Amino acid sequence: MTHIFDITRPITPTLAVWPGDTPYSTEYLLRMDAGASVNLSTITFSGHCGTHSDAHFHYDPNGERLAQMPLDAYIGPATVIDLTDALPDGGPILPEHLAGVDLARVQRLLVKSKASFVPDDRWDENFVYLSPETAQLLVDRGLRLFGTDAPSVDPQESKTLTAHKTLRTGNISILEILQLQDIAPGEYELIALPLKTDNDGAPVRAVLRREEGRTGGREDERIIPSSLPPFPKERSV
Repeated sequence: MTHIFDITRPITPTLAVWPGDTPYSTEYLLRMDAGASVNLSTITFSGHCGTHSDAHFHYDPNGERLAQMPLDAYIGPATVIDLTDALPDGGPILPEHLAGVDLARVQRLLVKSKASFVPDDRWDENFVYLSPETAQLLVDRGLRLFGTDAPSVDPQESKTLTAHKTLRTGNISILEILQLQDIAPGEYELIALPLKTDNDGAPVRAVLRREEGRTGGREDERIIPSSLPPFPKERSV
């Protein structure tokens, strides 16, 4: 049996966003309860709201926009590691934090940290991020995608975005603000396609799939079988 795990933060008006960024909002142009034949809304939010992918254009004026990013980076084998205990106060992910990971065989690396335990409506600036040395290590090992439950691969106060730019040299795609609270370390298949937009970033609906018997899953083993709708009802963090 194939099990599906939703690792996407729900986008709602109360979802915390990067300080100064545009929060999610909805305006209804037509409403059935007002006599219209359909409900029709306009939504406004930042391209980096909730679980999202960064295009290279986000930090490189000559970089690819999201519609030009390689789709195959967002689909395929992924390894989840848990650094919650190793970095309880956030801070840089150092090469020694990855010492137990066989990076030679990892194509997509997803990092679980204390950020997954932060409520949707609260912003925590003390998140984990990649040190320059670790970012270069991932490039050297040929990683296809790096995903984090944190808001950024660089510290919040960074103006140079060193980790972003280093990953760019290896054409590594980036996912940020994943929700990995209930996900155990292990091997999965990742599916996290971004919207086909001509800009610097956009939300994704990120899911992990795993065949029964493989290492990984929800830590409490409350798994979601694929016979159910593939995108189950969102839960609060």
